[in-house]
Amino acid sequence: MLSIFKKEISTYLSSLVAYVTIGVFLLVLGLFLWVFPDTSILAYGYAGLDSMFSTAPYLFMFLVPAITMRSLAEERREGTFELLLTRPLTHLQIVLGKYLAGVAIVLFALVPTLVYYFSVHTLGTPQGNIDTGAVIGSYIGLFLLGAAFTAIGLFASSVSKNQVIAFTIAVFLSFFMYSGFDSLSTILSLQNLGLSSLGITEHYESISRGVLDTRDLVYFIVLSTLFIWLTLFVIHRQLKKKLVNTAFLTTLGLMLSVSLLSTRVFTRFDFTAEKRFTLSAVSRRMVDSLQHNINVNVYLQGENFPGGMKRLQSATRDMLSDLQAYSHGKLQFAFIDPLKGLSEDQQKQVFEDLDAKGIQAQNLSVKTDDGVSQKVIFPFALVTYGDRGIPVKLLQAQSSMNVTPDEQLNNSIQNLEYAFTSAIKKITRGGKERIGFTEGHGELTDLQLNDAMRSLADGFLVGRVNLSTISFDSLKKVSLLVVPKPNTAFTEAEKFKIDQYVMRGGRVLWALDQVSAEMDSLRGHADQLAFNKRLNLDDQLFDYGVRINYDLIADMNAMQIPVNTGNVGGQPQIQMLPWLFYPIYVPLSKHPIVKNLDGISSQFASTIDVLNAKYIKSTVLLASSPFNKKISTPHTLSLQALQQEPDPKDFQSQPKNVAVLLEGSFKSVFRNRPVPDSVNEQVAVTAQSKPTKMVVLSDGDLLKNQVGADGSPYPLGYDRYSQKSYGNKNLLLNIADYMTDDSGLISLRSKEIKIRMLNRARIRNEKLFWQLINNIVPIGAVLIFAIFQHYIRRRKYAQ
Repeated sequence: MLSIFKKEISTYLSSLVAYVTIGVFLLVLGLFLWVFPDTSILAYGYAGLDSMFSTAPYLFMFLVPAITMRSLAEERREGTFELLLTRPLTHLQIVLGKYLAGVAIVLFALVPTLVYYFSVHTLGTPQGNIDTGAVIGSYIGLFLLGAAFTAIGLFASSVSKNQVIAFTIAVFLSFFMYSGFDSLSTILSLQNLGLSSLGITEHYESISRGVLDTRDLVYFIVLSTLFIWLTLFVIHRQLKKKLVNTAFLTTLGLMLSVSLLSTRVFTRFDFTAEKRFTLSAVSRRMVDSLQHNINVNVYLQGENFPGGMKRLQSATRDMLSDLQAYSHGKLQFAFIDPLKGLSEDQQKQVFEDLDAKGIQAQNLSVKTDDGVSQKVIFPFALVTYGDRGIPVKLLQAQSSMNVTPDEQLNNSIQNLEYAFTSAIKKITRGGKERIGFTEGHGELTDLQLNDAMRSLADGFLVGRVNLSTISFDSLKKVSLLVVPKPNTAFTEAEKFKIDQYVMRGGRVLWALDQVSAEMDSLRGHADQLAFNKRLNLDDQLFDYGVRINYDLIADMNAMQIPVNTGNVGGQPQIQMLPWLFYPIYVPLSKHPIVKNLDGISSQFASTIDVLNAKYIKSTVLLASSPFNKKISTPHTLSLQALQQEPDPKDFQSQPKNVAVLLEGSFKSVFRNRPVPDSVNEQVAVTAQSKPTKMVVLSDGDLLKNQVGADGSPYPLGYDRYSQKSYGNKNLLLNIADYMTDDSGLISLRSKEIKIRMLNRARIRNEKLFWQLINNIVPIGAVLIFAIFQHYIRRRKYAQ
């Protein structure tokens, strides 16, 4: 077999046709990847070789048949195949020798493409910002594809003595095996047969991302073995020999057994740097336990998408493929262009129909080298389960004013696993959970809670709850009750409802200010008295295991506020100075609620004491910095204090708790008390709660977004004065997820994917240079090798 391998390699590399074929392959591939704008890596803008691995299969359909067409056809045409049979070689050895030689030539054709990797590596920002592991995994996929096409080409070469016919048959079979089954699966009567899994596309695209699934590996091995077996079958028929023997039957039986086993027992190797295609255990359990089919229609489909949208589209397809892999065939998905081929009136109707399902069209502005690209898109997917449907928002809203479109897209990609897994959980378990914000006690207004409620509305049913009017049965349907900065006291009846809601497993987010202090009041006066509120909640919180103290925290790690420091020429001089009563909390806890969060902005927070309550586990989520001071109230606040530089020695103190998670079985504050007379419904008093949890924040402003002078709300956590964004929004979303879900979905929010961009400034200045490098160098390398090989050959035979 080794002698056949060497002979085939030597014969092929001695032919001018070989170098012309490989040169044409590299030229066309280089033009597609570096010149043509629709598939250009430079136009795509991201540091990756995705375009190469999506384009190369179609070029392989011609390259590989051109390599293999002469393998057996020429031997038979020239009568040299009979000479091979006289050697001490079996038919299998002859075929395998020619097959491995063909695979080696395919590898030889791929070696010059490493120049593309070097170019992207150099053009990355920062330099080297390319996922090498993903590229290695993708090359493995391209190698397996080339090996399969080689087996197909070898079979075609055995069918006919004419090389042109062998080439034509190989091209047709390669194309059919790659795309034919996908096309057949779109036929209505064949849609439920799973024909796409028989084609190469599904398996190649899975590996080309940088993920090697043993099922895909087995598929390529079985496919290559099948066509090698068919090649032997044709040779035996041509020689009129008996085909069926023990070895053949054993091979077929083994391949069938391995194929069936791989569908049940498999593993995956994720070569990507961030393991971005490795599903969490939570997601795997979710789709593995599906009882009925789930269909996902993705509406992010269309033509001429900018690079960012292509990346989001590809990431969505990858995520759904990963979920599908663990769903035992229960999850199916399709990409749909809702406006394709429709008239203007029909498109208007589609807009209305999709809007009724919670799917809105969006205009997206994406920066390109030529300016700003505008595109109408539907960045949504619809997850359907039976007669229920839940929309999934693929493109997250801009989390802050200074987030770039690329960062927004990257955040959206990081959120895909959570978005789909959460939607699957909700639709299979009865829909969205309910979150209620209390009102009636001077709480934060809808405008101040605008971004908080809007952000939560993507995954929950959000509304206001008036404790004095809502029935207890209705209150029990609320999954999370939020108390957002009340100013007036709660009645005993309202406290009773909250207490018994907790006793029955209800979850509460307390966001309370024990001290009345507002910057708006302070700006209009020389000073302001910060005084204690009377919310009538102290005894209830005490029994639950915490105490919010009547004090204020002054912290040297604080936000800056604009202050008028004087007038010059009649113009006020505004300077940004740190205001000690606006602490910034840096999350240090490893708890999933605060893990990987940015700093949290706060206003006039108080300290929290954690009490030793039985059956309650407490976790400090946020605390002040070590440079803080506790100010007892009442206390007079004045902006004049900004003129004095704080002495760090006065602020050295233990960090003060400002956010605490309580989990366990809580005691009822009404366990030994009569039901308040004002409770006008029958509610049995439960003395000990079911296992539940609550979060206590000593500052209600953590949930408040700033409001502009024109009345428009800013994103939660964004400070319009310093133009900085803090992690308040993600804190709220994490709390909501953790409190309403016990499956660990919140851990998916901490998934991080690095943005890998090309240096656009350098591309603009050096575009022609890199186009020439990547089109000339690979072909030049092949030419140099050809000249060197010809020289060695001439010298060898001259001697």
